[in-house]
Amino acid sequence: MAKENKNTIPVYDIGTLADTRYMRGDITAERFSRYLSRQQALKFPHRHSFYHLLFFTAGGGTHTIDFERFPVVPGQIYFMIPGQVHSWYFEGDIDGYVVNFSEQYMYSVAGALQYQGQFPFLLGNATDSVVDLGSAAGDVEELLSAMAAETMADKPLAQDMVRALLMQVFITVARHVNVYGAGVQQNGLPVLRSFRALIEQHYTSLHLPQQYAPLLHITPNHLNAVCTQVTGKSAGTLIRERVLLEARRLLVSPGITVAEVAWQLGFVDNSYFSRFFRKYTGITPAQFRQQSDTTCNTCTHVCTE
Repeated sequence: MAKENKNTIPVYDIGTLADTRYMRGDITAERFSRYLSRQQALKFPHRHSFYHLLFFTAGGGTHTIDFERFPVVPGQIYFMIPGQVHSWYFEGDIDGYVVNFSEQYMYSVAGALQYQGQFPFLLGNATDSVVDLGSAAGDVEELLSAMAAETMADKPLAQDMVRALLMQVFITVARHVNVYGAGVQQNGLPVLRSFRALIEQHYTSLHLPQQYAPLLHITPNHLNAVCTQVTGKSAGTLIRERVLLEARRLLVSPGITVAEVAWQLGFVDNSYFSRFFRKYTGITPAQFRQQSDTTCNTCTHVCTE
């Protein structure tokens, strides 16, 4: 069931959204139209405690991941990691395949950091996690169809087959987005992976690249060079983006004040946080909250998961 308190966005676990007929261990895979018919009551905003991927074969509309909106396009796949916030607005007859799996299952398939660093769509950046597959769409659809069938099948080694098919989905998408380039990007990936992991642990207390560089046993200049070469963004930008993302997530929670958001993110006072937020978003925290409330309260669609 959803876990919630006055200061947080509701978090749904995998068991809450699963139909056991389409579950194999810690993973579920099924047609999306069937899944969607069971989830009409869920409303924006919410998070998951598990990984989630969705492949569209039909329909239109939009979906939003961590406040970035994307059009729904047949042949598109998106990946979400635990903790991300999203909503959907669908048009027409939506269908495709949906796969949900636990963090433990993810580690059993992709070896945690060993593979996830090579699959940028699994790192939690909304822009990288939405992929229009083009000519690869047919291959991915076949793999997901086979996964859905295996979750319902009473066959020997069905769990192993599902795990193997999921890894094939990851590799097929990775090949499509051409993440296996040579040179400095590949060489810098281990540093970037470690830096992102440290940001995730310390973004509420460490806000500057020079605070992270010693933890990585490199200089701030080296850290900044790696980030710029691999992502096109400076180290400071990556830190700020994570702080701003969490600020947005907290601000759409109805029971927490702007001052409490500032405190949770490690700012010395509310006014400094407000200046920081406005500098990088163009609006104040209060204005962002008002816009979010207006968008959700005036929409005529059901924000579903």
